[in-house]
Amino acid sequence: MMLDIRSRMLLAALLPVTLVALLLAAVFLILRVGDNEVTHHQRARSLIRQVASAAEYGIFSANTSSLQTLATGMLREADVRSVTILDVRGAVLVRAGKAAHSTLPGLHGIESELSDAVIGRDVLTQPVTSAQVVLDDVQDRPGPLSGVAPQLLGHVVMEFSRDSLNRREREMLVAGLAITLGGLLFGGVLAVLIGRGVVSPIMRVSRMIERIGGGDLSVRHMSAQNDPLHDLQDGLNQMAARLESGRDDLEQRIAGATLELREKKEEAELATLAKSRFLAAASHDLRQPTHALGMFVARLGQLPHDEESRHLVNNLDASVRALQDLLDGLMDLSKLDAGAIQALVASTSVNDIFDQIRQAMMPMAIDKGLRFRVRPTQVWVQSDPHLLQRILLNLVANAVRYTAHGSVLIACRAPTGSGRARIEVWDSGIGIAPEHHGQVFKEFFQVGNSERDRTKGLGLGLNIVERTAHLLSHPFYLRSSLGQGTRFTLELPIALPVFAIPSAETIDTTAGGSLRGLNMLVIEDDALASESLVGLLASWGCIVTSVVSAPAALAQMSLTGEPDVIISDYRLPDGANGIEAVRAVRQIAGHEIAACLISGDTDQELIRQAKEAGLTLLHKPVRPAKLRSLLRSIVRRDASSR
Repeated sequence: MMLDIRSRMLLAALLPVTLVALLLAAVFLILRVGDNEVTHHQRARSLIRQVASAAEYGIFSANTSSLQTLATGMLREADVRSVTILDVRGAVLVRAGKAAHSTLPGLHGIESELSDAVIGRDVLTQPVTSAQVVLDDVQDRPGPLSGVAPQLLGHVVMEFSRDSLNRREREMLVAGLAITLGGLLFGGVLAVLIGRGVVSPIMRVSRMIERIGGGDLSVRHMSAQNDPLHDLQDGLNQMAARLESGRDDLEQRIAGATLELREKKEEAELATLAKSRFLAAASHDLRQPTHALGMFVARLGQLPHDEESRHLVNNLDASVRALQDLLDGLMDLSKLDAGAIQALVASTSVNDIFDQIRQAMMPMAIDKGLRFRVRPTQVWVQSDPHLLQRILLNLVANAVRYTAHGSVLIACRAPTGSGRARIEVWDSGIGIAPEHHGQVFKEFFQVGNSERDRTKGLGLGLNIVERTAHLLSHPFYLRSSLGQGTRFTLELPIALPVFAIPSAETIDTTAGGSLRGLNMLVIEDDALASESLVGLLASWGCIVTSVVSAPAALAQMSLTGEPDVIISDYRLPDGANGIEAVRAVRQIAGHEIAACLISGDTDQELIRQAKEAGLTLLHKPVRPAKLRSLLRSIVRRDASSR
């Protein structure tokens, strides 16, 4: 399969010649060897018969001297190695030459021949009988001995060498091989001469095709009319010309398409940038009034109301919560579509995240009469803690929402030696039919909620979970049967523990203590957000001072003294930000004042900056209960550090 066309042509020409030459040589050798074998045996049999005939009288007359002369004379014949003459009883009368056989062959009064391959000789046995002489009288009548059987007188045993026969066979073999090789040489030369006229045009065509295949479409070859491949080469010339013309046209089209694609790419990039700017602006601008609305509703809920007003306030609070959930879900979905979410993977304590989920979901589970279990674990995983918390929070919220009775379990298992951990969320709820396993991860799809009842969720949670898990490269599995509950499994790589001072983001919902009498400094440039936050803090008994910028905060400090807690928006006038404002106030105070950030931005870079500054970042809209719990936690931590 690896031979080129020239070698194949030569092989095609040599194979028949080789087969014929070998066949003829074999037939010649077989016939000649057979003829030599027959001649050899005939000569040996003729010589021993002559000895037997000549030895008749010597045996009859017991003349051993004449027999010895006869035997010795036979040794002068080529290939005769020994002659032994025996009487009728098998006794040796005379022997000439050196016999190779140790024992005489059987004497049966008949001719026999034995080929001994070991000694390389033929051993022939010939009986010696009396001659029949017919005596005629004068009247020409038969004599009295007529019809009498010949009498056995003895035997002649002769060893006849096969050396000359073997030598002739070797000579014939050498001659046959020489003739065969000569035939092959002649055939090869003839094949090369004949193949040259056939292969050369093919090689020209092959080289031409190779150059065309290599992209050289300008190749042309002019052949003579008597060239056996003239038509083929002419066709190749025409094909190369058409391909060259088509390539030039295609290159022009590709250049145009490339230019158009470049323009489209630039347009898409501009659209993506515009979308990212829109998402950032929409996220901030939509979260601002929603945040203020949540604060106002929380403040309104603290005022005394009659039963009907209280019912309206409760409905208003539920609507605000639904709006906040929808806003969070839509913004998360939009950021996933735009690729705006960047995972900040680090060594993460699973138990810390479990604690946060227990604190957030335990009240809802208790309200529904469910048994909510969170198994403690010492496992650390390699993941983004914020995104991992959002995944598990969505899964647990779904489990609680769709479980009417029974239990919800969240646990982490790390099989020994696997290097991976499995976080599982189990529930004993309604379950998901197998035909819906693929659909539940689609946007806004909900099983059995065609009426879009908002109390059953929005249909965004599992879509966000799946896409976030894909972003983190965490395999995600669903196992569920209708009426048998559901189990979601998330696989994560195990990481080494990193023990550090607990983050201020870990909110202690059980923190005790009162905020009454605390001096709060609010830095917020949005009037509605500022008014709602100031009113809510005041309702908790705080002494609140509100400013719109960092310079105003520094000026206020010179009048009222340093605050106990700073709550600052991230975006401030004149391009300033809350991190810089908190840093400036702390620098004037000369020590670390308890502080936190509130922002409508959800950019990962902002989260990273807040962590580096050691500030807790709350995303608008902030739930009042979460804010109150955070303030209690950071005030208690600040007091314990003094």
